[in-house]
Amino acid sequence: MRAAAMALTALSVFFSLDCLSAHRSKPDQVQIQVQEQSDRNTLKDAGTEAKKKKNQPHILFILTDDQGFNDIGYHNPTIKTPTLDKLAAEGVTLENYYVQPICTPSRSQLITGRYQIHTGLQHSIIRPRQPSCLPSHMDTLPERLREAGYSTHMVGKWHLGFYRKACLPTKKGFDTFFGSLTGSVDYYSYGSCDGPGLCGYDLHDDEGVAWGQEGKYSTTLFTQRARKILETHDPADRPLFLLLSLQAVHTPLQTPKSYIYPYRDMTNVARRKFAAMVSTVDEAVRNVTYALRKYGYYRNSVIIYSTDNGAQPFTGGSNWPLRGRKGTYWEGGVRGVAFVHSPLLKRRRRVSKDLLHITDWFPTLVGLAGGNISKSPGLDGFDVWPTISEGKESPRQEILHNIDPLHKPVVQNMKWDTSTEETAVHKSKGHAVKKPKKKILRQKPKQKSAFKVKNVKKQRKSSDHAAKLKNTKPPPKLKLETVPKSKHNPKPTTKTRVKVKVYPQNQKPHYYKPHLKSHSSGPPSASGTSLPDFPPHIKPHVKSKSRRTTSQNLSWSSPPTPKSKTKLKLHLKSKSRRTLSQYQNASQQDTLLLPKSLPTPKFKLQPPQPVWDTSVQAAIRVRDWKLLTGDPGHGDWVPPQVLATLPGPWWNLERAQTTSFKTSTHKTVWLFNITADPCERQDLADQRPDVVQQLLARLVHYNQTAVPVYFPPDDPRANPELHEGAWVPWVDEEEDSEEDKYQGVYKKGRKKKKKKKCKLCKLQSFFLKLNTRMISNRI
Repeated sequence: MRAAAMALTALSVFFSLDCLSAHRSKPDQVQIQVQEQSDRNTLKDAGTEAKKKKNQPHILFILTDDQGFNDIGYHNPTIKTPTLDKLAAEGVTLENYYVQPICTPSRSQLITGRYQIHTGLQHSIIRPRQPSCLPSHMDTLPERLREAGYSTHMVGKWHLGFYRKACLPTKKGFDTFFGSLTGSVDYYSYGSCDGPGLCGYDLHDDEGVAWGQEGKYSTTLFTQRARKILETHDPADRPLFLLLSLQAVHTPLQTPKSYIYPYRDMTNVARRKFAAMVSTVDEAVRNVTYALRKYGYYRNSVIIYSTDNGAQPFTGGSNWPLRGRKGTYWEGGVRGVAFVHSPLLKRRRRVSKDLLHITDWFPTLVGLAGGNISKSPGLDGFDVWPTISEGKESPRQEILHNIDPLHKPVVQNMKWDTSTEETAVHKSKGHAVKKPKKKILRQKPKQKSAFKVKNVKKQRKSSDHAAKLKNTKPPPKLKLETVPKSKHNPKPTTKTRVKVKVYPQNQKPHYYKPHLKSHSSGPPSASGTSLPDFPPHIKPHVKSKSRRTTSQNLSWSSPPTPKSKTKLKLHLKSKSRRTLSQYQNASQQDTLLLPKSLPTPKFKLQPPQPVWDTSVQAAIRVRDWKLLTGDPGHGDWVPPQVLATLPGPWWNLERAQTTSFKTSTHKTVWLFNITADPCERQDLADQRPDVVQQLLARLVHYNQTAVPVYFPPDDPRANPELHEGAWVPWVDEEEDSEEDKYQGVYKKGRKKKKKKKCKLCKLQSFFLKLNTRMISNRI
């Protein structure tokens, strides 16, 4: 019995312990399950991250300088670029790709993905002594790629400002930087000059000066640094973004002699050296792409090749057969050479004619890298990777090339002939001009401005930022008088000379007036194409007003009303007279001869509907159509430089012989169908005023979103002599931003103190005039 009781006791104790252990193990099991689930999630996240990194391609962006449309082998066989030709043939060649006409605007739009009207860099480039750079509040492409996990590096030319350390590439998203900060550097000595006597050393490694590199050719030196980055970086660890911004083929024309020998048959020396520099670029690309294959990048890489603007024919470049050159908004200045090479392309070995722009690289590369584009509001670019890789239609339908309110032609020493409707250039230009038969308008530079002070003040009230330069003299006044009866005018009743109020340049808009005859029901245009059906986001909005500065307030809600209440009834006899009414600008105002004996026409000229000040330099592309206003730049077709002289007889080979130079001196509107006429030889502005009106309305729309132009004066503190002979940042970080100090274009805060003395100056001037009048009147 005792043994049985002990057995039962042992069994009860065992079962109680078992139940207790089971009761205690329930939370432990739950905790273990939670831990296992978290481990699985961690592994899943790690796998997703690894998969994401694996899908993120390595990006190599090669940017050349001043390479023209005719400066690559697949466009011109005389230029020997076998590597570039092979990469383009095996990838996608971009034949409808656009850049900006000069360095800084193209580079700023590549880095920011925004038009230059949204960065304040509408006017010219950033010079070495200018306290200007990219806006501090604006994000950049390397910053977005670095957030996506990329290792970002830049080698080569920056040219986006460096007056303070916050403007340097390492502060704009690049992990490392090796190259030059200014726009033009000697290829061997790395000296950069900003005028006579203002030269300094310009080669930097991160934020310090890279001394001791003299004698090494810059293209070779930059290639070696790029290969070193590829060698030291682990492609399996992090994706790589490398911007190789070569200085070539920008001036000065310097290259090793071994590269010149293959072009020894070229008689033009400048063209020979330029072609040799293109060959150095081809060899640099061959060495870098070889490093991509050697170090395991190539299979998951995207190689983009692009120029920053068109070529300069005077220094050996060629944009043939396109019109214009670097610095102009003709096709030769803005249509760029570009291609994409990658094993990741779904459709390769083809030519793409879809409309693309340099701003498109920002959203395209960020999207390709798996980044978040929504963090970059206000982008002007589109994600065009499906267009490049799969051949889908490009989302881009239009390009704003630029709106530069500071670039206006200066009208002086010009004459306007009503008989021929052509302006004659002053004799100082060196052109022979025939004397007109009829009387002409002469612009007297010594006369005062026709504008009153009230008008100027009203314009200044429209915005707090005035874009008129203080050192600009007021435009002269054009004086028109009625013709009195005299012996020389025996029949005054036949024709009457009517006064027409003329508005000086830079003061009143050049209104664009369409033809009186509508083309909507008429015959097709010379281009053979009809007006494009603009999508809803391209519909013109003419009534909206700009809130920008005086320099950018380029659209007006109503035309100026003449003081006289008499209505003018015009009878236009010829097409040329209609052209005069169509493009009415300050230089084209004239006294019109109106016949009294003719019957009253059936129609009346309605007041012009002002759309845009056509004297302002602007250019826009909408689908097939391209519009230029103001002064688009030198517009000749320069053939390849095959002759020995520069610029010798070849300069006149493609100059219009029948059309005098004076015919386009004051023309302010051009319209071309780029698809049918890529060389811009047939201006359709007179034939298609309906298209012109819609494109002008698009300019008004873009101008409403523009920021004030920021183009400050040179700062003497930037002199390299003050910084051990090198171009380096000269403004301390503790100082206020130069953008706040200057508050716009040439408007320095220190000059405000001088305005206090103006009261005394005005008072002295008043008493001086009063005294003069009293003496003259003998009071």
